[in-house]
Amino acid sequence: MSTATTDLSDAHPEAQICEPVFRTFGGRQAFHGPIKTLKVYGDNSLVRSTLETRGEGRVLVVDGGGSTRCALVGGNLARLAADNGWAGLVVNGCIRDRAEIASQPVGAIALATHPRRSSKGSGTGRTDEVVAFAGVAFRPGAWLYADADGVLVSDGPIHDTAGG
Repeated sequence: MSTATTDLSDAHPEAQICEPVFRTFGGRQAFHGPIKTLKVYGDNSLVRSTLETRGEGRVLVVDGGGSTRCALVGGNLARLAADNGWAGLVVNGCIRDRAEIASQPVGAIALATHPRRSSKGSGTGRTDEVVAFAGVAFRPGAWLYADADGVLVSDGPIHDTAGG
């Protein structure tokens, strides 16, 4: 089976579908993989330290509370994600350095762009817990599929893993 969200949605009506609130910014328009979650607000230190680790094809889901006060991911972090093997990023908040992010071979979707960088070093944030936004609960280890038609989340892989 393909990884197209339309095909997966038809074949798996039990899968969760995000409300259509996201825009695509990354160089990879379609991506999928197991989820790793972060919950942060206005400070991207935990995002950076996570992207410094091996992604192993995972998708980093960052719940920034839907804030549009600053960007949580920029060009440097997108490059870090690509270099370390992350499949993509889903940001419930803003990104910046749009052109730089678009030049990286990594998926990146977010609510919007914002030129202001986040604060650093507040020491706040949580990792590997269920986060919920856009009508979906994102569980660590669940699978996320994203493409031009939307974002779909399932408890496990629902594409043909033998074919890719």
